[in-house]
Amino acid sequence: MLQQTKVIQQLKLQYQQTLANHLVTAVLILDQNLTICYANPAAEALLIKSLCKLYGVSFELIFTNTSISKSRLQQLLATGQEFTDSDIVIEFSESHRFTAEITASAVEFNRAPHVLLEFKQIDQQKKISLEVFQQKQWISARDLIKGLAHEIKNPLGGLRGAAQLLSKELNAEQQEYTDMIIEQADRLTNLVDRLLGPNQLPQIQSHNIHSVLEKVYQVISFSEEQNIILIRDYDPSIPVIQCDQEKIQQAVLNIVNNAIQAIGKHHKITLRTRIASNKTINGKLIKLAVKISVIDDGPGIPAKIKDTLFYPMVSGRSNGTGLGLSIAQTLINQHHGKLYCHSKPGHTEFVILLPLTQ
Repeated sequence: MLQQTKVIQQLKLQYQQTLANHLVTAVLILDQNLTICYANPAAEALLIKSLCKLYGVSFELIFTNTSISKSRLQQLLATGQEFTDSDIVIEFSESHRFTAEITASAVEFNRAPHVLLEFKQIDQQKKISLEVFQQKQWISARDLIKGLAHEIKNPLGGLRGAAQLLSKELNAEQQEYTDMIIEQADRLTNLVDRLLGPNQLPQIQSHNIHSVLEKVYQVISFSEEQNIILIRDYDPSIPVIQCDQEKIQQAVLNIVNNAIQAIGKHHKITLRTRIASNKTINGKLIKLAVKISVIDDGPGIPAKIKDTLFYPMVSGRSNGTGLGLSIAQTLINQHHGKLYCHSKPGHTEFVILLPLTQ
């Protein structure tokens, strides 16, 4: 029995000594001075620094501007009370920044208290959760707008009809007023129809995505008067896709027109196609998708409307209707695709992902 206990203790020690090197979770060990004395391979990969460069470095050089403070870790050493924080942003440079969930606990090595930090990158989970939330919000906003549009459209028809009947009883001078009523009723009806968005299901057929984009290119080239430079960057290896070419063309055209209105003269717009693999679209993992990007070098999207960019009636321009991107979103959703945007000053990219059927 005693022999078996010794064997188990040795086995336990062997596992403890080697297990940290095989964990997917990143692990850092801090000594009493809160300097790094160990980092497992997962931590080295996540921090893009080897243990040789991390050893002896103060934790404050890594965890800057976060809730993981020196006083908090000192309290952990004193009390042994572990804690967990999510949404900790770790930033070494503009090119290496990630969000992590961190658990801090007290451990003992060589009879001295140490801090064990376990952290896991959660950027992808946050991105998926945000996309699902925004999708639900967009659907709610769209349904609300559609409900209001129907409520407005019904009395507008009656108003227009009454104005037409009334005009027959009036002289030419007085008919100017009823003509104005009819004109404004027609304008509002047109706006309501646009709010209701596309009401026909897509006619799915096999199409070359580049032939669709070429039609957009031609429309913009023929009608554009602001000296915008249009660039085509296509991947010719992309096979045909199943889509409604008119609806995809309309969606891309709406995005390009939105970009033209936002960037002004003498700027560039790039139409780019690529194959994307292992993408999450509306909560489903899609192995292969066609990626269509509309990229401009304008001032970027105002921060105040980034989260509601695809909602109806949301626009960054004072004279904008906020319907173009909302309609584009609806058209892409009808194809079980995804439309999203990355924006910063000098680079705004709208991305359409369409599942690819081989």
